[in-house]
Amino acid sequence: MVSRSFLKAGHTPTLLSAFLYFDLSFMVWVLLGPLGVAIAKDLGLDPAQKGLMVALPVLSGALLRLVAGVAVDHIGPKTTGAIGQLLVIAGLALAWFLGVHDYAHVLVLGVLLGVAGASFAVALPLASRWYPPEHQGLALGIAGAGNSGTALAALFAPGLAQVFGWNAVIGLAALPLSVAFVIYMVFAKDAPNRPPPKRLAEYLDVLKAADAWWLMCLYGVTFGGFVGLSSSLTIYFNSEYGLSAVTAGFFTSACVFAGSFVRPVGGALADRLGGVRTLSVVYVLAAFGLALASFHQSSPWIALAVIMFAMMALGAGNGAVFQLAPQRFGKEIGVVTGLVGMTGGIGGFYLASSLGWAKQATGSYQIGLLAFAGLALLALAGLTGVKARWRKTWPSEAQRLGATLRL
Repeated sequence: MVSRSFLKAGHTPTLLSAFLYFDLSFMVWVLLGPLGVAIAKDLGLDPAQKGLMVALPVLSGALLRLVAGVAVDHIGPKTTGAIGQLLVIAGLALAWFLGVHDYAHVLVLGVLLGVAGASFAVALPLASRWYPPEHQGLALGIAGAGNSGTALAALFAPGLAQVFGWNAVIGLAALPLSVAFVIYMVFAKDAPNRPPPKRLAEYLDVLKAADAWWLMCLYGVTFGGFVGLSSSLTIYFNSEYGLSAVTAGFFTSACVFAGSFVRPVGGALADRLGGVRTLSVVYVLAAFGLALASFHQSSPWIALAVIMFAMMALGAGNGAVFQLAPQRFGKEIGVVTGLVGMTGGIGGFYLASSLGWAKQATGSYQIGLLAFAGLALLALAGLTGVKARWRKTWPSEAQRLGATLRL
């Protein structure tokens, strides 16, 4: 999958630095999910409060991605990423020092963790600008596989919380982030083909293009499903199947690793077969997996297999969307990444919060999962309707960018 031409085409230290920065930032972004069982027990939270607790960092990160995307195009991805990392490290250290004592404090912490979630709008442009169009899917798939950091949180946070307490885990999370920051500052470099800065208002001109809105909606389903489930699964397995927080965290990490490491595969398939074709298959598989997951399975192991299947489909879809984005918006990839990433986060906020609401209102997560399966089918219908126009109009855009079109 990683060819010799790919290794020669870009800048591997930057790609790997972007991956590590993204990976550990995502670990922190969803930290409240794996800690949710312990936090809810100590603070006496109901299902709706738990849903909002894990969904708020996702929403905060979604909105901040737009800010980060504009900053990437204005001051450069490396500088933007450095500022974001310092804010998160300082915020985690302060939260640990002062303590998180009630639900309001948890929500404030959730807003802060959104800064880590905004790393998406930095890491992907940082990597993307080093690679030619024929390698965009794989390059962004590798950088984007950093969303596996959500699995690290699920894998380690519940166990550490049992030993040290969940408040201490918040402070401990700053340590690996500090290591990643040093590596990032030493090895990451801005690509030499960075476009010149524009007025801030000009960056939002892409919203006048219908294609930007389509990409935003498509990613709102694939990444929204991925991150919404990543944030909620520890609580889900604990609530639905009576698993301990640690075991539920292991199950969650398995699902997240499966979805994360299929993302480069999705990007590579999109490079070879076309992003539209790949996405069309992805939405069918994701809808099927989510619908099947909405029914209570006879054992947690069957539930694990079903949700892993859905997460793999969603992960492949994430890679496919970002094979398409640079072909249409290569010169505006920073702000487009921010906008597309923002809607992905909003989709995750919707799923995580709706799962909590569904559990509170009906005693089951089924309505929330079925509704998101319906959104996947709606995205498929939209993609089917727009693909003919893309195949007629995007060749002119590719010619404008000097790119090779792969739809």
